[in-house]
Amino acid sequence: MTPMTSSPSTTSAASAPGAPTRSYGSDPAQVYDVIAPAAGAPAVTGTVVVVHGGFWRAEYDREHARPEAAAFAGAGYHVVLAEYRRVGMPGGGVPGTLDDVRDLLASVAAQPDLPKPLVLVGHSAGGHLVTWAAGQPWARERGIAGVVSLAGVVDLGTADRLHLGSDATRDFVGSGPGTAAWTSADPMSTLPPKVPVRLVNGADDDTVPPEVADAYVAKAKAAGGDVTVDLVPDADHFAVITPDTPAFKRVLEAVHSLL
Repeated sequence: MTPMTSSPSTTSAASAPGAPTRSYGSDPAQVYDVIAPAAGAPAVTGTVVVVHGGFWRAEYDREHARPEAAAFAGAGYHVVLAEYRRVGMPGGGVPGTLDDVRDLLASVAAQPDLPKPLVLVGHSAGGHLVTWAAGQPWARERGIAGVVSLAGVVDLGTADRLHLGSDATRDFVGSGPGTAAWTSADPMSTLPPKVPVRLVNGADDDTVPPEVADAYVAKAKAAGGDVTVDLVPDADHFAVITPDTPAFKRVLEAVHSLL
């Protein structure tokens, strides 16, 4: 996977409400940026938490998701742009990355200036992380109204069989299917999700093909989950995070439907 831009995360952490970058842990990667609604944007009650992709690998940080985050702010949302420890970094992978998602959302939920409800929006590996969060027993306690997975790796088994990202899934988990670590990280293991899940996938995505979502959607619905999938014609892997595309309009619609 090759995001539009990638660079090491170097922003220093700050924790006080009102600070543009806040920390939720002691590691330099355990931070998130707070972006206020754009001046003149329509008032929207709710906060969008953006979780970037990059196959969970250290070389891909939140910088390539800034245009996406700015577009949500332009639509009137408060926005959180999240960072987390990734494979190749101390503590990255399973369970550290999952712990970061849990602790990130606890921190965001506690901020008085970030209005509830929260909608989590994740792309690619970030789509995996927000869909994983949707299946956790604490999802509603964090004020999460729902999640939007954009080309998400929502079924680790299918991703593994397709060898996505040069076997990125096994690098992330540290083991193969059937292990406790794999089960703990796989959204397929916590169905139905505790909050609604909206999947937006590009029909022309050859990085995370739409078929990666098929089993998740079928099994989640069979278990009684509120899950839908929107397959966008003529959209590739990055169209869903590129603000001036028709696909991104569908993303905005999915977010708005959860509030």
